[in-house]
Amino acid sequence: MTLKIDSSDLQRAVQAGVLQPGQDQALLDFLRQAPSERPSFQLSHIAYYFGALLIMGAMGWLMTEAWMSIGDAALLVISSAYLLLFLLGGRSLWQRGQAIPGGLLGAVAVSLTPLVVFAGQRLFGIWPMDDAQSDYVDYYRYVQGGWLVMEVATVLVGLLVLRLLPFPFIVMPIAVALWFMSMDLSELLHGEYFSWEQRREVSLWFGLLILLASLLVDGRSKQDFAFWGYLAGLTAFWGGLSLMDSGSEFGKLLYCLINLGLIGLAVLLRRPLFMVFGALGVAGYLGYLAHDVFEDSLLFPVVVSLIGLGVMGLGLLYQKRREAMSNALRRQLPAGLLAFLPALRR
Repeated sequence: MTLKIDSSDLQRAVQAGVLQPGQDQALLDFLRQAPSERPSFQLSHIAYYFGALLIMGAMGWLMTEAWMSIGDAALLVISSAYLLLFLLGGRSLWQRGQAIPGGLLGAVAVSLTPLVVFAGQRLFGIWPMDDAQSDYVDYYRYVQGGWLVMEVATVLVGLLVLRLLPFPFIVMPIAVALWFMSMDLSELLHGEYFSWEQRREVSLWFGLLILLASLLVDGRSKQDFAFWGYLAGLTAFWGGLSLMDSGSEFGKLLYCLINLGLIGLAVLLRRPLFMVFGALGVAGYLGYLAHDVFEDSLLFPVVVSLIGLGVMGLGLLYQKRREAMSNALRRQLPAGLLAFLPALRR
């Protein structure tokens, strides 16, 4: 559990006799001088992440066709140079105590792996013959079995970089590559025609698998590697679940119950991320009921507003009572499960 301490907290500690007069200011000065290695909403940290995402976008889904026209050899040399440059730069910053920008540059290096492999396959004539995609941007747009080597390479490079720079955000490009891999493997298994219904099912089950893997990792190290796994898993699982076409009322009710389960997991694991996705799902179901009952009624906007206030109230209740609620839920779990999952003991 993370605690936020300010000067007033230290002053109360002096008044209670926990600290001697003068120790509060010395401790506060020490904490202010210590470099923060934990990501937060500081302006510098936001700039780090935003810059890293811009680079990933520029070298990924925003890459123009002009890069495809420079030739495979030039593309391989440039992309490999960028990858090494970002990796060495990240390693240098990491060794100098700048863990956040160093780790983010490592994640950028991992995100360049598909481009390097793409250029290498085309240059050496081992591009899959039955895969007609020749534009790198299509890697982020279409499901194709020919992308599989690029995805495997990204996962392997990501694991190596993660060992070199143990920074949680590096899990994100690995998770994205695994998500793409699940789609492309399904395309190979189902044949050339891979319907949207099948893609939603693959996304749902893959997301569930990532969530389970993140749960096993959660709490086993000081760094929060599980967060980005939870985010990727929830996006794939909740997205696939929400896009499924449920024509029956029971199916829609089941959707609501699953989202309520996500809210319960938020309390149990002390992970607000689950609360966000669960609340969105429950709000969507309540909005469906409101539209069905109050269709073409002046009360419809009022009901939706009340649902919004209810969701905000749920968030406020969670913020105030999350520790007590989490401890109460954990007391109901078997001791063996608590011992097996460090996430339940945080």
